[in-house]
Amino acid sequence: MKWEGQEQSRNVEDRRGSGMGGMPGLGGRRGIGLGSIVIALLVGWIFGINPLTVLGLLGDVGAPADVSQQAPAKPPPAGDRAAAFVSTVLRDTEQVWGRKFQQAGQRYEEPRLVLFRGAIPSACGMGQSAMGPFYCPGDRKVYLDLEFFDTLRERLGAPGEFAQAYVIAHEVGHHVQNLLGITDKVDRLRGRISEVQMNALSVRVELQADCLAGVWAHDSQAGKGWLERGDIESAVNAASRIGDDTLQRESTGRVRPESFTHGTSAQRMRWFQRGLQQGQVNACDTFDARDL
Repeated sequence: MKWEGQEQSRNVEDRRGSGMGGMPGLGGRRGIGLGSIVIALLVGWIFGINPLTVLGLLGDVGAPADVSQQAPAKPPPAGDRAAAFVSTVLRDTEQVWGRKFQQAGQRYEEPRLVLFRGAIPSACGMGQSAMGPFYCPGDRKVYLDLEFFDTLRERLGAPGEFAQAYVIAHEVGHHVQNLLGITDKVDRLRGRISEVQMNALSVRVELQADCLAGVWAHDSQAGKGWLERGDIESAVNAASRIGDDTLQRESTGRVRPESFTHGTSAQRMRWFQRGLQQGQVNACDTFDARDL
């Protein structure tokens, strides 16, 4: 992926030095070991749309974290290659979705992306590295601990820079859903339908975010031509490696379809590729699709 030298976003907040990572009980980065329970938590809710769901399962639901006392965020330091990569990908999503919204007669509100280590207060509660990257609708920010990319490569078997770009684009896809009012409609159903029904609805939300990531990749490549041999395959492989069936099979040895919240490996690959091939938002209507 030929990303170096491209324009970078100004919407990246570097909070890796906030000191939250060492707080006990908050999933500090050094606490993520290879124990089966921790791995199950790590992989079970990667790419979750609502961190409160994860925090609830961890028994830590509460009011949104107090972010008013945070010091002003700084941009990533010069020479930080990983942060530069994230900033470059984020900038391209801003450009692609800015054009898409403009063509639809709307204005795209750019999200901010927060780099952190260990744990971070957000409008959705205390975010933790063990949750994986997440998007918080409450403050319209994407949260990312860069060590997740090591997990993606080493533990989940999904190497490659474009696999990492897919992760970012998926979370930005949740931001697009939020701007379109989809997130609110889904959240209003919480507590009004059964857990199994909510899980099935969550699958459609996540597959749509995969498709929107594919739409971004389609337009991004058309505009920049920055993908190289093997890049698309690395993103498709990442989609496959984080399917509910694959993650459950590898972490517990069992597959429980009724508990799926993100979709199978085949479904995640299919919807990402659908967006990639068609490049149209209306191709990503997972909610009316009869066959996922």
